Amino acid sequence: MRILFIGDIVGKPGRQAISGLLKKVVSDHGINFTIANGENAAGGMGITPAIAIEMMDQGVDVLTSGNHIWAKKEIFPYLNEESRILRPANYPPHVPGRGAGVFETKNGEKIGVINLEGRVFMKHLDCPFRIGEKEIETLRKETPIIVVDFHAEATSEKAAMGWFLDGKVTAVLGTHTHVQTSDEKILDGGTAYITDVGMTGPLDSVIGIRKQVAVNRLLTQIPWKFDVATEEVEMQGVIVEVDPLAGKAKGIQRIRISLNQRSG
Repeated sequence: MRILFIGDIVGKPGRQAISGLLKKVVSDHGINFTIANGENAAGGMGITPAIAIEMMDQGVDVLTSGNHIWAKKEIFPYLNEESRILRPANYPPHVPGRGAGVFETKNGEKIGVINLEGRVFMKHLDCPFRIGEKEIETLRKETPIIVVDFHAEATSEKAAMGWFLDGKVTAVLGTHTHVQTSDEKILDGGTAYITDVGMTGPLDSVIGIRKQVAVNRLLTQIPWKFDVATEEVEMQGVIVEVDPLAGKAKGIQRIRISLNQRSG
């Protein structure tokens, strides 16, 4: 089994990459299931129901998110209606949506997906380590294949989560920083790990935002409105090869594909 995990989709350019590349990537690489982090898909911050539906119609099976999931208020009721979009599981229990679920491939194979948010340099949420363990216990009743999107800032927290969940899940895949790291590996217990899967959006930017806007924000400390860049658009992510019976990862491969480049 092959699972494709697509890094943080940023604005319209990121959505164009999904539209222009996803079907061919799935076909060329024999992908059975696709997960994408979509929390920045609407104008560089947040996601709307219409955009979520658009991406799922194009072949994304599950959308994960992170701290920006709350940026568009219209998504709140939709999080309760649509099980295929997740918010981090370690938010307080009364907030809209769910943080984990079991989903099926077209062949009927079950895959568990958990969304967690880190706490280092981020909000003071419930412990992602403890919440992650609870979610795994629930999902394992239905499937040994479990993929964790750990949306976190600090490399150390992500690495610690990888080792903490090694052997308990199929993959721990980092998101949030929008910069793809080169440390993909299979850990000792058979869990695929990477600190950050990268960004699907414009590379001629500061993590997706127009360079001058990002510089002005830092120089002036004034909260300039995010303005998504448009040039050098790529899809970034990883492909995880899975033993479906054991739920162990057999391989992890980084991908970086330009919107103007054919997959292969």
